Amino acid sequence: MALRPGPAYKFPWEDMGSFKYLLFVPFVATAALGLDDADNWAYHMLVIAAIRYVHAQFWISLSRIHAVTQHTKIQAKGIDYKQVDREDHWDDYIILQAIIMTLVHKMPYLGYNNFPQYNAMGMWQLLLLHAGPTEFIYYWLHRALHHHTLYSWYHSHHHASFVTEPITGSVHPFMEHIMYTANFAIPLVGTWAFGGASIAMFYAYLIGFDLLNNIGHCNFEFMPQWFMNIPGVKYLIYTPTYHSLHHSKVHVNFCLFMPIYDYAYGTNDPSSDELYRKAINGEAAPNKAPDVVFVAHGTELLSLFHLPFALRSFSSKPFKSVWWLQPFLPLCIPFVALLRIFGKPFTADRHRLLHLNTATWVTPAWGFQFFIKSEFNHINRQIERAILEADATGTKVIGLGALNKNEALNGGGQLFVDKHPNLRVRVVHGNTLTAAAILKKIPADVKEIFLTGSTSKLGRAIALYLSARGVRVVMYTTAKDRFEKIKAEAREEHRELLVQATTLEEGSGIKDWVVGKFCSARDQAKAPKHATFHQFVVPPLEESRRDCAYTDLPAFKLPKEAKDFRSCEMTMERGHVHACHAGALVHALEGWTYNEVGAIDHTKIDVTWDAAVKHGFALA
Repeated sequence: MALRPGPAYKFPWEDMGSFKYLLFVPFVATAALGLDDADNWAYHMLVIAAIRYVHAQFWISLSRIHAVTQHTKIQAKGIDYKQVDREDHWDDYIILQAIIMTLVHKMPYLGYNNFPQYNAMGMWQLLLLHAGPTEFIYYWLHRALHHHTLYSWYHSHHHASFVTEPITGSVHPFMEHIMYTANFAIPLVGTWAFGGASIAMFYAYLIGFDLLNNIGHCNFEFMPQWFMNIPGVKYLIYTPTYHSLHHSKVHVNFCLFMPIYDYAYGTNDPSSDELYRKAINGEAAPNKAPDVVFVAHGTELLSLFHLPFALRSFSSKPFKSVWWLQPFLPLCIPFVALLRIFGKPFTADRHRLLHLNTATWVTPAWGFQFFIKSEFNHINRQIERAILEADATGTKVIGLGALNKNEALNGGGQLFVDKHPNLRVRVVHGNTLTAAAILKKIPADVKEIFLTGSTSKLGRAIALYLSARGVRVVMYTTAKDRFEKIKAEAREEHRELLVQATTLEEGSGIKDWVVGKFCSARDQAKAPKHATFHQFVVPPLEESRRDCAYTDLPAFKLPKEAKDFRSCEMTMERGHVHACHAGALVHALEGWTYNEVGAIDHTKIDVTWDAAVKHGFALA
């Protein structure tokens, strides 16, 4: 929001939310019902709008793909949820311009209609009218918008984005867009007045305008040096670095797309050329190896769209398999197949926490693959590749998320440590802090629990920890040998507190159920009234009992010092991460030098919990 919002700050349809897209309905109806005019105007407005949306998505994705931007990034700092939300209405200008152009087109007696498909001379007229009046007027209008009053009323909204994304260029208040639209109409109306108008003119100008606007705000440099070294080019077209200085220094580099006006009136920043040189050579924001890497993986196929470089706004909210994504499910299948053949671990996002540079990497594997035994070797190769890459680049800690540290898959990461005994990077499954998170949700005065998934890594640790504190643990398992093995690990005086149950009915009198294995509605019915289900099962339980309570999956709220988080970690709320992710971060913050793999050392649960609390992590 602007510092002091002025008149006509809000778009007329701002309060409509997503219903603003109903404003396209008259265009759709006109084209679909055969009511369009001789220019097929409604049809072309819809096609242009669709191209503008797809074009914007292309640039959003491109600018967020770390492999593309890592070597020529301009600003190292990232963006946060606040900026994502503020820029969420970036597309209002597409609706506005479609409406205004249609109103002009429909004005009686004006004659702004009956356009040919193409006029070559008109394209040159369009270019000259943009380079002359429009660029000149924009330059002075832009400087005026930096005057104290107009800046606080309107333009400060745009400058709230110190680090820009491609669509930042279209994030302005309604009144400011009205000013811009009037100015940008000059080439379109002027070309018509000179007799050169055509349908192609609208495509060329609007899409070309978006292209240059996205370039200026993409935050990575890609204009080739040979091109910028052509005499005169630097006066005729700006670069991403040139415009980035306007956002970092504010009162320099005011031009729209052509720096010639900055040079003419002395507002070009003298460091523009040097920043370009640094950025194109990877020196503006050097790609530092992360101190901590958390290795996640895909879950359901539609989680593909939750990646930060997929759907910008969608990824900034907890993942839900929403209805409007379902039609895109068939697109996921060939993409997943390609990743299965050619994919490798990739950087999904980068963050900061205190002195640590952190990153989230993703192995190209989806949830269903972890239940196909023939896929195990492939998945382990991908995880191993990530570990070796992290080790080679100097990463201190690599955390294994969710199924990437599955016991049947790789023994909770033990496989990699045994195979590569000289690793400098510490491999961390994070389950010690996960166990702590589960245990802290169990009432401190509990005397008895019913435990499912009791012979898993977490189940074992929970059983040993609680029995050592005098809690009777009824362990549901039909594997007597595995139960006896865990019981033998307990101190002799605690063993009698570990009791095997072979049916769920044996938990019917116990009000605290700790659930680490899928539990259907029928299974949950075995618990007594007013029971509490403390869960560490993925996916989480379907809450079928209204008379019972359900705790959330173990997760932590990040410390206030966490920066540059712009996407949610799957179903986690904003600013929250899974407990195993928090475990890897705590491991690095503490500087622990051991690998946390294999079985959980239940004697370290309290130490790990205390360390997490000390560093500002809070149980979600």
